[in-house]
Formats: sequence, C-alpha cells, structure tokens
Amino acid sequence: MVQSEKVQRLTELLGRFERAEIGADALRGEFATIRDQDIARAISRLEPDGRRRVLEVLPVDRRAAVFTFFVPREQFELIERLDEAVSRELLEGLPPDDLTALLEDLDREESGKVVRRLSPERVQQALRLLGYPPESAGRLMTPDFIALRPEWLLSQVLDYVRQHAGRSETINVLYVTDEAGRLLGWVRLRNLVLGDPAATVESLMDADPVQVDVSVDREEVARLIQHYDLMALPVVDDAGVLMGIVTIDDVMDVIEEEATEDIHKFGALGVKHVSMRGASVFDLFKKRIGWLLLLVFLSLFSAGAVSSFEDVLGEVMVLIFFLPLIIDSGGNAGSQGATMMVRALATGDVSPDDWVRLWVKELAVASALGLAMGVAAWGVGLLYGGTMLANVIFLSMIAVVIFGSMVGMLLPFLLTRFRLDPATASAPLITTVADLGGIIIYLGIASLWLGGMPAS
Repeated sequence: MVQSEKVQRLTELLGRFERAEIGADALRGEFATIRDQDIARAISRLEPDGRRRVLEVLPVDRRAAVFTFFVPREQFELIERLDEAVSRELLEGLPPDDLTALLEDLDREESGKVVRRLSPERVQQALRLLGYPPESAGRLMTPDFIALRPEWLLSQVLDYVRQHAGRSETINVLYVTDEAGRLLGWVRLRNLVLGDPAATVESLMDADPVQVDVSVDREEVARLIQHYDLMALPVVDDAGVLMGIVTIDDVMDVIEEEATEDIHKFGALGVKHVSMRGASVFDLFKKRIGWLLLLVFLSLFSAGAVSSFEDVLGEVMVLIFFLPLIIDSGGNAGSQGATMMVRALATGDVSPDDWVRLWVKELAVASALGLAMGVAAWGVGLLYGGTMLANVIFLSMIAVVIFGSMVGMLLPFLLTRFRLDPATASAPLITTVADLGGIIIYLGIASLWLGGMPAS
C-alpha cells in the first residue's frame, strides 16, 4: 500500500476512533507503518479532545516526534488537555527553535502556562532566543549544533561526532570555531569520513563560510540558503561567535509563512495568519473587516465622481451600460501589474532602482493591452450606440487600462521607497483606486465627446 493510501486509511480510522466506533488497539498497528509527519497531519483534522485521545494512544517513543509537527496553536491546545507530566515531557522534547516559535505565537497568559512546565534550563534557553528581534535569524536559529576545533585529527572528530550527534539538528555540515567560539569555517561530514584519519580539520575546512548576523531578517536567511544551496546557515553575533544554525526545514517554513503573509496582504486580509479550519467566526471577521471598511470610505469618492457627471449620464443613458465594463478593465489590469511587480520585488528579480525602465516597459505593454481591449469594446459600443459611442468606449478603454496598469506597477515601488511592504499594495486597494480613475476618465471623455447628443 502506498503512503497516501495509508494516510487516508489512518484518517478514516481516526474519525471512527473519535466517534468511539473503534478502540485504541485498531490504531496502534497503523501507526507503525506511517511517518510522524503524516500522523500529525491526520490527527490535526480532529477536534482538540480527539487529538489528545489519539496522542495518548501513540507509542511513548513517538509522541514527542509527532508533537513537533503540530502548528503552535494545536500544540498549546494539547498541552492544556494532556496530563501535566506528559505535557512537560513533550515540551522538553521540542527543539529550541520550535519552542521559540510556540512561545512567540502565544499571549502572555498562555506563555506562562507553557513556561511553568519547562525546566529552568529550557526557560533560560527560550528567553535568550526570544530576546532577539522578531522575525530575525536569532529567533529562527537553533543553538544545538556541533562545533569542532581546527587542530583536531579526523580520527578524533569522528568519535566526537558519534558521541554528540544526538544534540544537533544536522551533522551533514559541521562548523569549526576557535577557543572563544568564533566561527572559523565549516566542513562536510562526507569529507571527514573519507579523509585521512591523521589529517586535521583545518586541512579540510572551508575558511570562507556563508554566515549571517543574529539580527538579520529571516527573509534574507531564506534567500541565502536558497542562493547558496545550503543545508544549514551559521548565525553569529557582532564578535563573530557562532550562536546557532538555521536549517533548511526551518527555511521552508519561513518561505511558506512569508508567501501566505504576502497573499493575505494582497487580498486585504491583514498580516496575522489564522487557520481556516481552526479559526472562529470572530477571528475571521476581525481579519477582514478593517480593509473592507477603509475601502467603503474610498468608494465614496467613486460615488461622488459619478454624481458629478449626472448631466451627461442623464443625456446619454447608454453610458451607464458600459460603466462596469470600463472600470472593471482598469481594475483588472492594475491587479495584474501589481501582482507581477510585488512578486518580482519579493524574489529580487527587480529592485526599486529599476522603476524607470520598468515603467517604460509597462507603459508599452499597457498601451498594447488597452488597444486590443479597446478594439473589442469598440465593436460592442457600435452595436449598442453607434459610431460616436463606440469611439468613446474605444478611447476610454485604452486610457483606463493604461491608468490601472500604471497604478498597479508604481504603487509597490512607492511603498518600497518608504520602506513599507510592497504586498500592502493589495488588489482591493488598487482596484478601488483604478475604479475611481476609470470613472473620471470614462465620463470625462464622454462629456467632451457626447455632451451634445440627445438622450437615449
């Protein structure tokens, strides 16, 4: 049976177990053939009390491993429901970076409940990591790593690694430090295994390691690991002392979180991520209401713009028929341009200094798009209102698409100049601005061209 079929079967059995249709014995045999990550994913679909009951059924030697793959909110819900001795064991088994992620996701009262279940050593370790700036390399790193000395012989090193491998998240890459803990270089485990046992670590060491300061933003950490194809990235303080490492699995989580954050910002959903499955109605309401109220206020300007052209609308009623077509085209073009530009800025494909060159390119693209859409709309206008109306639709479509595209392209650059996240140039905001501009452009052209036409 392939892994996906095993997971599906486990999910079905967990549902039956939650409904008390089967007992714990029916689950234990399934756990043996399924990976910890997949068990955690299947358990996450249950209600909190169901998760607790299943976790208590898990073999003791797998509980801690499965627990690490729950999201922080699920971890806290389990901690509150489990026996205190079991919850303390699970928390003590969390890697330092995962414990930090849990604590920073909780409020003060919830964090206190977790801290009371930790040993003094783990509390001190967590407080050190939480002392670094939010979303920094210091918050993301784990202080569990293996450090070697440059003068050690390879025969010594291999014995040392065997003894201490259990306290490091990765041993594929090992770091070399001096007596003060300052980072000197790094060496691959493969080279240590295949090298001459009489050789020194220094002879195999890469003395120019890629490294970051503890205060560097986690997005830069992710970029460096991706750019240099690293399994782990060393994190140092101002004195060059190796404080910890960021591993590739942590970076994958960062990439997912940052992408989710940008998507939510671009959809005017705010920054704080909530689970659709676990969030309450009030949580989802709070996440969405802020921007919607702001956009209602901005839309009042659109209503005012329409009312200022009531004379021409009264004379040529057919203009109202084409109003949604025109303004929607501008908003759609703006959303397309902004989406491409925000993503290009996020990935480093373009920089803020490229705005002039990209503005010229976007102007050419928008003009071509507007012309193509204008020709299509001209035919519709000709059918419903004759040549003069068709000409107004044609010119308005070109101008509105160009305007919307320019807004969508320039707003992310403007926000970047002011050191704001370009993803804040959300699609609803750009659409609202483009709608306002589209109304003024369309009805302005119409009033100049058709003001003397009889009412229709």
